[in-house]
Amino acid sequence: MPENTSVKAVSFVAKSGTGKTTLVAQVIRELSSRGYRVGAYKASQHFDIDQPGKDSYRMTEAGAVLTMINSPEKLALIQSEPTRLDIEALLLRYFSEVDIVLVEGDKWGPLPKIEVCRCQKKETLLCRESVDSSYVAIASDCSIDVADLDLPVLDLSSPLQVADFIVATFL
Repeated sequence: MPENTSVKAVSFVAKSGTGKTTLVAQVIRELSSRGYRVGAYKASQHFDIDQPGKDSYRMTEAGAVLTMINSPEKLALIQSEPTRLDIEALLLRYFSEVDIVLVEGDKWGPLPKIEVCRCQKKETLLCRESVDSSYVAIASDCSIDVADLDLPVLDLSSPLQVADFIVATFL
């Protein structure tokens, strides 16, 4: 974790279609059931929740740099930024009240990473392709040899085991 942030976070990374979102949702459910306040951050190249015809779209289009939508159940914030903010700044700004943030994606960021591996995909592990030393574990659906990487291999089908690892390592 970078020294300039007090927000605990771990990023789940993998190539597309590997099951990151499924695992993250299961681990969020497990950690939440243990009483932890969990934040979720989805790294994306593009998205737009502000749809034409909606009031929030009209306000943003009119020039609002910050538009908030609030209901009894949810709050959404639409903020116009000329450049993409770095993840540490976003975590500090929006996630200071949670125990941990589970990040889905952000392969190249500085956060500790758990790589998700499906053996049927037969792809090279990202942690083997990278000089990044922030990998802390691999979650796999089969036995893989990572002795040279000195990383624990977690059972991808056991969100309980992944949650236990997160608690022991970060909480």
